[in-house]
Amino acid sequence: MFSKKFLSDCRDLLILWSTQSLSQLGSSMTGFALVLWSYSRYGSALTTALLTVCSYAPYVVMSVFAGALSDRWDKKRTMLACDTLAAACTLGVLGLWWMGALRIWHLYLINALNGLMNTVQQPASDVAVSLLTPPEHYQRVGGLRAFSGSLVSLLTPMCAAALYGLGGLGTVIAFDLGTFALAAVCLLFRIRLPRQSGRAEQSETVLSAAGSGLRYLREHRGVLDVILFLAVINLTASMFHAALPALLIPKGGERALGLVETFAGAASLAGGLLAAALPAPRSRVRVICDSLLFSMSTENFLLALGRGLPVWCLGAVLGWLFIPVMNANLDALLRLSIPLEMQGRVYSARNALQFFTIPVGYLLGGALVDRVFEPFMAAQATGGLLCGLFGTGKGAGAALFFLVIGVFGALSCLPARWDRHIWELEK
Repeated sequence: MFSKKFLSDCRDLLILWSTQSLSQLGSSMTGFALVLWSYSRYGSALTTALLTVCSYAPYVVMSVFAGALSDRWDKKRTMLACDTLAAACTLGVLGLWWMGALRIWHLYLINALNGLMNTVQQPASDVAVSLLTPPEHYQRVGGLRAFSGSLVSLLTPMCAAALYGLGGLGTVIAFDLGTFALAAVCLLFRIRLPRQSGRAEQSETVLSAAGSGLRYLREHRGVLDVILFLAVINLTASMFHAALPALLIPKGGERALGLVETFAGAASLAGGLLAAALPAPRSRVRVICDSLLFSMSTENFLLALGRGLPVWCLGAVLGWLFIPVMNANLDALLRLSIPLEMQGRVYSARNALQFFTIPVGYLLGGALVDRVFEPFMAAQATGGLLCGLFGTGKGAGAALFFLVIGVFGALSCLPARWDRHIWELEK
């Protein structure tokens, strides 16, 4: 799958990718354990969804300015500083849990601080990947990053549940801190980033540099339209994630949630291997649009109408199999379209536009399930059509909600196929 030339050209990138992926696994396991802790304690989809909202709110608000700073600052030092501060926040959660003083508002505050650190760390990490990767390997490296993300998704519920059962939240957090330490040591002592040409002028103000990223998007309509299309997809996906515990935990328990997440991770893992092995397609835009349309048109409907783990797990496989292929082609399309010296600012502007719908979606998803769909289904007659389709009791409203977002998600994929500005990126 990987030639000697690829392994030689991307040696430092592979070390960075593998250690950072392990650290990502630790962070994801902590996030999964906190979701279980929150839902088991409060039993509310909205309360749990607010954990993600607090993570993404500063990320969206400060992204444009963070990219301007990222283009001015040393990428390696930026990544180390942000990861260290995020680890300190996780250590704070461990201390509060150990003393029996952990409350949901503590998690909201700490997630907001973590989100702020990620705001600066993410564009620095994206540019570091470009610095360490020759352009001819963008497709393969994008597939590897999709593969590692999928592997993290696969392992997170299994490993988190095992460690959570073994020693509680503290054991999961201890593993998270250990993986951070390994990644930080490798980044500090082993990775040497090439000097970036065309780096942002230090005399340029942060406000002016931030505006240049937005101006680039305004002048390059194809990149902007792709970002706005993904913003709509993120809205649907975040509503999906907010509602998933409210559907699966009442109907099948925590085991059902973990098993469905595991099948989704396994499908993503297979898709990541596929993305890394495939050559560049004739049309990246077509791959992106078709992969998302297939995903939106399968999993949501099977979760809505399915009545047991086999159907839910099948939906997870179909919904996530081609997402890594989409991500790898999207990653390559953007890296080839945006000049390296502009990537920090443009990626940060992208983060603000593409990801602002994630906290909105989590809020909408949690609130609609708790306050609209669940009360609506609870008021239905037991022998009625809706109860026949979506069941009764807690979780029936979430099932109806999945039908709604399935229709919305499928329809939202169609306009991108007709957008000539997006297709012009193929040139």
